[in-house]
Amino acid sequence: MNGAFSTAMIGIVLGGWLLAGAWALWSGLSLRRRAEDSLRQTARLGRLIETAPAIPLIVRLDGKVDTPERLLGWLGIDRDIKHMSDLSSEAGEGGFMPGDVERLAEQVRLAQRTGKSFECSFAVEGSERALAIHGGLADSQIYPNGAALLWFFDRSQPFYEKARLEDDAAAARAAFTALSGLIEAAPLPMWHRAPDGQLMLVNHAFVAAVAGASAEEVVAAGTELVETVDGRSPGSIAQEASDKRETISRELSLTIDGHRRRMLVVDVPLGETGVAGYAIEMQELADARGEHRRFVSAQRDMLDAMSSAVVQFDGEGSAVFANLPFRRMFEVEEAWLADRPDFARVLDRMRDAKKLPEVRDFAAWRSERQGWFRSPEPVQENWLLPDGTHLRVLAQPSPDGGLLLIFEDRTEQARLASSRDTLLRVRTATLNNLFEGIAVFASDGSLNLWNERFAEIWEADEKTLAGHPHIDKLIASIARRLAEPGKAAIMRETVRAATENRARRDGEMRFADGRHFRFSTIPLPDGNALFSMLDISDSARIERALRERNEALTEADAIKGRFLANMSYEFRTPLTSIQGFAEMLAAGLAGELGEQASDYVAAILQSVQRLSGQINTVLDLSQGEAGALPIDKQPLKLSDALDALVKDHQADAEAGKIDLRLDIRGTAGTIPADPRRLRQALDHVLGNALAYVGEGAAVLIFADGSKAKARIVISDNGPGMDAKAQGRALDRFSGDDGAAAPGGLGLPLARQLVEAHGGKLELISQAGEGTMITIELPRQ
Repeated sequence: MNGAFSTAMIGIVLGGWLLAGAWALWSGLSLRRRAEDSLRQTARLGRLIETAPAIPLIVRLDGKVDTPERLLGWLGIDRDIKHMSDLSSEAGEGGFMPGDVERLAEQVRLAQRTGKSFECSFAVEGSERALAIHGGLADSQIYPNGAALLWFFDRSQPFYEKARLEDDAAAARAAFTALSGLIEAAPLPMWHRAPDGQLMLVNHAFVAAVAGASAEEVVAAGTELVETVDGRSPGSIAQEASDKRETISRELSLTIDGHRRRMLVVDVPLGETGVAGYAIEMQELADARGEHRRFVSAQRDMLDAMSSAVVQFDGEGSAVFANLPFRRMFEVEEAWLADRPDFARVLDRMRDAKKLPEVRDFAAWRSERQGWFRSPEPVQENWLLPDGTHLRVLAQPSPDGGLLLIFEDRTEQARLASSRDTLLRVRTATLNNLFEGIAVFASDGSLNLWNERFAEIWEADEKTLAGHPHIDKLIASIARRLAEPGKAAIMRETVRAATENRARRDGEMRFADGRHFRFSTIPLPDGNALFSMLDISDSARIERALRERNEALTEADAIKGRFLANMSYEFRTPLTSIQGFAEMLAAGLAGELGEQASDYVAAILQSVQRLSGQINTVLDLSQGEAGALPIDKQPLKLSDALDALVKDHQADAEAGKIDLRLDIRGTAGTIPADPRRLRQALDHVLGNALAYVGEGAAVLIFADGSKAKARIVISDNGPGMDAKAQGRALDRFSGDDGAAAPGGLGLPLARQLVEAHGGKLELISQAGEGTMITIELPRQ
């Protein structure tokens, strides 16, 4: 029994141990599983911390730190970190600035003492990385004894973006301050409106313009610079600019400091911030524009008064102005120019009018002239037109890209130049064919010009004269040909007197071969001296005879002059008395006259007038013959002169029952003439026709003309004249047979008057067929 009990007890004990072993095995396995789970959780947490955007750092109370490897990489440190001070970059291997480390240590100590959390950011030296640090007291379960837990976050991009934004903000604030100062100091009024149209900001110039005390007062009062125009207030204009999102500009007249000023007012929309505005004074610009318009008008008036043709093109190549000479020269209508034709069209128009030179390739020629607009310097050309006109063309580019063309008619100058060349050739030929020896000495005494006769007289070598020798050298070579060589110095003295004293000298010299010459030295207008020599060896006797004859003719002319003067006096004195007494009788001062007596007195007065006219005619004839007949030419319109002539003689024609007719063609035009003298000639011709044509006849006055001259024809169908009578008609006195000239002295005087005008008078008549007198007068 005891054995069984023992066995039972052993079995129970073994069973208990078995159960205990099984429980221990199960417990061990459970602990193992929990340990493995803890290890896996710890691995996951470690991996999570390694991949987390933040890295922890434990700082104990003694300043020692537990630093993860990953943080060392962020800090750029490859050494062991045992203390907070090791985070410094003093070693040059990354880390924070020493000052930043001290500030971080101070924050850590404060957190350890007070448990207060903190945040800060520091840049890593030697890299572009910046770290944000969130620190506080570590949980006692994580690290007891008051350790601090720091979390490091990589804030490199936000950090530098923040720094950039802070810099931009600082720059923007500086720019805004500068802009505000600029707006405030601007001399033109400026303002800013809120989106509702109310003033928010005005500058000092705005305040001064509205006579305000301060900007705040002006804004508070809503004082406007611009008045309401046509029911539109400044605020409504600003609202319109804001709604349309476009700038609105307008010119207005504003009252500033008591004066009306022209201003340009501009409203500029600024989106949601409102509308800005400013006003620019345009008064000076308006005055300048007005002054410029007046200047341009005066300049164009001056260009119209010029004889040269002028056309002006603007920067776009359009003709903006052409003066009157241009329109006349190139046959261009003002209406056509009003369309502002371009340069090419103007040249085409000039070409159509045959006012351009004839060229083979006109398109290329025109294109080359269009380059004048871009020429840096003025261009000058000479054009020869098909009609022989010579034009000098000056193309002056203007600063605005335009062009000013000036056309000067040089036809007359070209003719003068040609005439000058011809005259020089004629002068040379004339001098070489003169009987006198001619030499011209310059003001310095050198021989300048001579003729062949001069070289022949002195037997001088042409080569020597061609060297233009000085007069001293010339005299030395020719003195031996004189009978008295010492008198050759007279030639030098006379030349010096002419060039220096501007005095003429005359003299004679005898050659060794017996020839006798008279010389003269004459000062010329250009400062030179003309020396002439005339061989008088064979002309002394003839000279004396001519002198005696000349004295006789002079005396005869003086006698004729005295006779005419005496005749004028002797005839006029009694005629004046007769006319005076006859006028007194006609006026009834001697009592009332009978009808027959009145007729006698009228006949006396008529005879006095006729005789006075004859005396004046004789005197005019004498003056004309002596070349002393005064002619005062001025522009005379022939139609007016002939109308007046017919009107004055119409009564005589009607009294003689004569048909007096006038036919004036449009080509008669205007001539330069003395109105009184020409009328005197026409009176004589027409009066003679009316006097001799007879009753029932007709007298026709016809006038026409050409470019060079005008023609007046006075014809009648009267009795006419035979050849002998025609020969006497234009003579001053009767012919060889003593018969009086038909028409008296009127026709001879008329011819002299016409010839004094540079014209001519011709008489054509046939007995029984009438008479025609033709008068031709030049246009120039």
